[in-house]
Amino acid sequence: MNDTPSRLPLNRTTILLLVLALAVIWFVPLGWRHLLPSDEGRYAEMAREMFVTGDWITPRYNAYKYFEKPPLQTWANALTFAWFGIGEWQARLYTALTGFAGVLLIGFTGARVFNPATGVFAAIVLACSPYWNLMGHFNTLDMALSFWMALTLCALLLAQRPNLPSSRVRGWMWLCWGSMALAVLSKGLVGVILPGAVLVLYTLIVRDWALWKRLHLVGGLIVFFVIITPWFVLVQQRNPEFLNFFFIVQQFKRYLTPEQNRPGPFYYFVPVLLVGFLPWLSVTLQSVRHAWRLPRQPNGFAPVTLMLVWIGFIFLFFSASHSKLLSYTLPIAPPIALLIGMYLPLVTRDQLRRHLTGYALFLVVAAFAALFMTRFGSARNPAELYAEYRTWVLAALGVAFVLTLFALWLNRRSRAGSLAAIVSFGAAWLLLGTIAGTGHDVFGRLSSGAPLAPAIRAQLAKLPADTPFYSVGVLDHTLPFYIGHTMIMVAHPDELAFGVSVEPQKWVPSMDAWIERWKADRYALALIPPPTYERLVTQGLPMQVIARDPRRVVVMKPLPAADVPAAVEKSQQ
Repeated sequence: MNDTPSRLPLNRTTILLLVLALAVIWFVPLGWRHLLPSDEGRYAEMAREMFVTGDWITPRYNAYKYFEKPPLQTWANALTFAWFGIGEWQARLYTALTGFAGVLLIGFTGARVFNPATGVFAAIVLACSPYWNLMGHFNTLDMALSFWMALTLCALLLAQRPNLPSSRVRGWMWLCWGSMALAVLSKGLVGVILPGAVLVLYTLIVRDWALWKRLHLVGGLIVFFVIITPWFVLVQQRNPEFLNFFFIVQQFKRYLTPEQNRPGPFYYFVPVLLVGFLPWLSVTLQSVRHAWRLPRQPNGFAPVTLMLVWIGFIFLFFSASHSKLLSYTLPIAPPIALLIGMYLPLVTRDQLRRHLTGYALFLVVAAFAALFMTRFGSARNPAELYAEYRTWVLAALGVAFVLTLFALWLNRRSRAGSLAAIVSFGAAWLLLGTIAGTGHDVFGRLSSGAPLAPAIRAQLAKLPADTPFYSVGVLDHTLPFYIGHTMIMVAHPDELAFGVSVEPQKWVPSMDAWIERWKADRYALALIPPPTYERLVTQGLPMQVIARDPRRVVVMKPLPAADVPAAVEKSQQ
């Protein structure tokens, strides 16, 4: 059903070496960057709190109930902390594993549903696309969701191959239902609503009614509910307020209303995908046109049509949402990679030469533009940071340029050089994203607040374990993780409004109330934005600065004279 060459000048040893090289590039840099607010710090801290408290049912953030998302990633990160210790690479490991597994999955599916060439090229496309590569290295929910949704799609494609024994069809379909359940436990109802809507639309478009007889609905639903039911029952039993907030507020109002303050125009995700698949833009339209011409399978199933419906519907679904983030359309990346992977083996040497030459010129232009990065400097991110980051960007572009030239040489060398040229070109973009992404820590170091953590932890070690730590008018998403200590919200609940509403005794509702508590406390610490700190200084509030940077000031209540010797003695023990 596919005119893509089915044979490749690659043996299993070569493929294994490519996978190992990808694994090194993929996993080694995980701990080279500080955690970024808000997602990375939030989900790392939630997992830390789950691990240290031992409560695996009720997710909490900064000690407040936090029901915005299901717990699968929090469970995975907490287990990682239990096995490997608490740290930055550990916080990103689950995300990186799902991203890496997604590459292998799409390669396996392409090889089994279409042919080996499609599998290899699709895996290269996905691994080296900035969208998938970069999102695979940030501790957010959307990569894991995208993997489980990709497994749902791929298991369905694998189950519908013609002449497959019934036992294997059932096994792949149970895997499909199980992965859909894990997608729900990753981020909620989108994990089942989106695949379900795609299946219905596909059936209406293709009129493939026989497909429904091969879905193993009864057994599949049993698998689905066995996986998702226990946590939902347990968390509702312990938290009667859960169901209304999780389903009504977070699953429906989030999509239908602008309450989350994440607006964007309808075309918001167009530039996201253009940049996300930048290395393959010149062949994207040809890939879709080639795939569209492929016939159905002998059993009437049309895998390409299903993938196109998947891409189109999910893209439009999130484009219509009132809440938008860059990563929301990530679940469409794997089928896009499959479509491009089907076409790449058909690209002629002349076509590939033009493709590579165009990108070599693009990299030169990008390097010239990078020279002017300091013009983006601001009070929040000074020009000096952009100057430091520019070095990383130029190095990344230089490596990518050299590998693209090498790809041109390989393409000209022989007919068999086309695959090697695409591997070299893919490596260029993989390393470009890895080097530039690692260098971004010049900004991440400041935004994380991690450099302040040693001084804060040292001061906490001198004080009683129940010393209150206030977060005054702001929610810092990363510092609680780095200091290993939760904070009491003051005056502004931020995204912890729900947790504050059900446990109001855990927060301080106004600045005046906090000032009174601060004066009454024997020991206390507080994180304060610099403008608020300056205002409090003019009011004469007793504070002693223990750490500060341009974005935050951390103060303590000056110790009574009688307590100073005891604090010094405790710090020396």
